[in-house]
Amino acid sequence: MTPLQRYVAEEIATDHADGLLPRREALRRLGLLGLTAAAASTLLAACASNKSESGTTTIGATASTTPPPGLEGAVATEPITFEGPSGKLTGAWAAAADPRGVLLVIHENKGLTDHIRSVAGRFAGAGYSALAIDLLSEEGGTGSFDDPAKATAALTAAPPERLLGDMKAGIDEMQRRAPGKKVGAIGFCMGGMLTWRLLASGEPRLDAAAPFYGPLPEGASFAGSHAAVIAMYGELDERVNATRDAATTALEVAGLPHEVVTERGANHAFFNDTSDRYDPTAAADAWQRVLAWFGQYLG
Repeated sequence: MTPLQRYVAEEIATDHADGLLPRREALRRLGLLGLTAAAASTLLAACASNKSESGTTTIGATASTTPPPGLEGAVATEPITFEGPSGKLTGAWAAAADPRGVLLVIHENKGLTDHIRSVAGRFAGAGYSALAIDLLSEEGGTGSFDDPAKATAALTAAPPERLLGDMKAGIDEMQRRAPGKKVGAIGFCMGGMLTWRLLASGEPRLDAAAPFYGPLPEGASFAGSHAAVIAMYGELDERVNATRDAATTALEVAGLPHEVVTERGANHAFFNDTSDRYDPTAAADAWQRVLAWFGQYLG
């Protein structure tokens, strides 16, 4: 399995252990990733055992009557098509009235969802024109999948070099639409992992980045980057937090301006208001911290 496939497989197993995914559905999704029934069963059992030993309790949806942070001023997105390394790419573009900078929004393993479009619109409302790229463009786009699990499987099968090239093409498009503006990137879950990869590529145009609960790729070095990084974690997200110290060390070694934030009492995907793990308090705090960071490093 590739590192991305392994990460998503462990996420599925964690969702099952947390009571968010029935065993039958977890096995089906793991099968789509290429795991045999025996390997999938072993992974589910191992994850359940780890949860039991750590004392982590089962979680459920967090009810909230408060709108997600930034939603009230959100800008509507428009679908766009632009050139990529291997053909046409698609995404959702949200134009700020007077952009302070531009922002690449990198989606979770479900692809370009309405939630991610909303995130792009919220940042545009806060002054940063944003492009939510669809990294399933080559497969016909996220909307071409009638099963979110199949979209996830397709994403994990995509070569890492292709995903990196598509993200860089997204930066090309943002600079074409808003020339002269500083460039930022923000990613969630799998998108957080890809944000780390974009940083490790030494992308010279990247001025700031905000990976949200994304695991650090093994051996990642940021020596070629100059971006200012704010990394967001949830206190209960043990699996991703296992790479937090390595990420901090890599940022320190590279000499990058950085802040590593762990939201107390929050779990993985705490910013996603469509997730069972959504935490409105942590999401609101993260929103304000990231806006302040971008205000300092993107203008």
